[in-house]
Amino acid sequence: MSEQTSQIYTSRPKRSRFDPWSTGALAIACLVLVPIVAVIWFALTPTENIWPHLMRTTLPRYFNNTVILMLSVGFLTAAVGTGAAWLVVMYRFPGRSVLQWALLMPLAVPAYVGAYALVDFLEYAGPVQTGLREMMGWQTSRDYWFPAIRTREAAIVVMSAALYPYVYILARAAFREQSGAAYEVARALGAGPFARFWRVGLPLARPAIAAGVAVVMMETVNDFGTVDYFAVQTLTTGIFSVWLQGGNLGGASQLATCVLGLIVILVTLEKLSRRKSRFFGSARGQRPVVPKLLPAGWGYVAMLCCALPVLAGFVLPVGVLLTHAFDAAEWSARGLHKAIWHTVTVGGIAAFLTVLGGLFMVYGVRLSRRRLPRLLMPVTAIGYAVPGAVLGLGILVPLAAFDNFIADSIVWAGFDDPGLLLTGSAVALTLAYVVRFFAISQGTADAALGRVPPSLPMAARSLGRTAGGTLRAVHLPLVRASVGSALLLVFVDCVKELPATLLLRPFNYETLATRVHAKASLENIAEAAPAAIAIVLVGLCAVTLLARTSR
Repeated sequence: MSEQTSQIYTSRPKRSRFDPWSTGALAIACLVLVPIVAVIWFALTPTENIWPHLMRTTLPRYFNNTVILMLSVGFLTAAVGTGAAWLVVMYRFPGRSVLQWALLMPLAVPAYVGAYALVDFLEYAGPVQTGLREMMGWQTSRDYWFPAIRTREAAIVVMSAALYPYVYILARAAFREQSGAAYEVARALGAGPFARFWRVGLPLARPAIAAGVAVVMMETVNDFGTVDYFAVQTLTTGIFSVWLQGGNLGGASQLATCVLGLIVILVTLEKLSRRKSRFFGSARGQRPVVPKLLPAGWGYVAMLCCALPVLAGFVLPVGVLLTHAFDAAEWSARGLHKAIWHTVTVGGIAAFLTVLGGLFMVYGVRLSRRRLPRLLMPVTAIGYAVPGAVLGLGILVPLAAFDNFIADSIVWAGFDDPGLLLTGSAVALTLAYVVRFFAISQGTADAALGRVPPSLPMAARSLGRTAGGTLRAVHLPLVRASVGSALLLVFVDCVKELPATLLLRPFNYETLATRVHAKASLENIAEAAPAAIAIVLVGLCAVTLLARTSR
């Protein structure tokens, strides 16, 4: 941010020694970064160093499975998301008007919910194998061959079906922003449909596709429910095993640093791959892309290609859940009602604090003339790239140490020992959500405040408004829609978050995500279905918002 822009938000050339906006922004940045620093510290100073043992035994398997999942899911989502986006932008075919929005709907279904539904649909007692046995007269599984379901390959398919919309959203926007004139020139030079895609459309959309694939790979590393259900041992499942089962914080932190290393390498490679690429639109008004009508046969092929991801990522899992969701007893179960209450309260509080903190930090950095807050603000976005299991490690131990310090201080003052005040409550869980999804609120607030004309806050300050008064009177009314969108998106992500919730929730404290995981892990899909449907309904709110903003 330039000095000129900074002066717009300040009315006096001299600043007081204590600047609450800069100090608050700095405090928020430190709060977001502390868990990551803590994990690295635990990894470097383990009480019992089991790193050599991990390298000889389980680490190669954890690492190989994680890398294979990342690359495979990244490739599949890139192919499906980019291909679907190209078809709905460039061509007209039957069902296109519905499919271009339906392709977003798998975002409402967490990958672990899709895993539970797929296994229930294809397992031995499921409708597919049962129907085959009845139709063919087979008696037992020895009479026929059926592929194994709980495998790494199945996990790749499930995660790809749930995550491809991240690529689809960005690729579709990139294709729509391209000039139709470029494709007309390519067609005049004899380029066919595939050549136009490969030589014109794909290179221009590459930055957006790469960003979407990077997000998909981060979500793949973060996943715990899917890989745990399919018995695929990854670095994330290894963190749970080493810490919760082995009781070794240092070893779990060392695995967590491996995850952090993968994320850093991924983000760095994505940025380096396009560091010399520059993409500019025409200075003149460019003609938008006009979709071409496909012949009848090819039109139905395009419709099928776009419908298959929707069927696999949304229709199948939701359909399976609905077949199990008519048990009135489970809908009236007290445990479900408590899980809904916990999810709404913790997720709502975390979303409010996240958006409030993001808005405060961005506004504080814009007011500040100090360098440190401006340097730290982009770093706080790393929380979204950090898996929930890693954040769980980085939050729980420091928070417990802070709790013990408070308790010792109270006892030293002559009062009774209060015990753990924060760690045994939902505070740790709320803090994890804030750190994990802070990048969403920060990015939204930065973009929204950047669209406010500088003359408006300048006029408010010249009329005697304070910095806080200017924020309330000028900025908030103008960025209200963006702040509301960020609030909803953060809340939805909090509802779906599983690894951090499993690690940090208080004893006997369930959310919708943990209830679905617990019931499905016991093969009780009927009792897991109502909570899973509730998660999907919340997710559909975010999908509806994305569809409206993408028009």
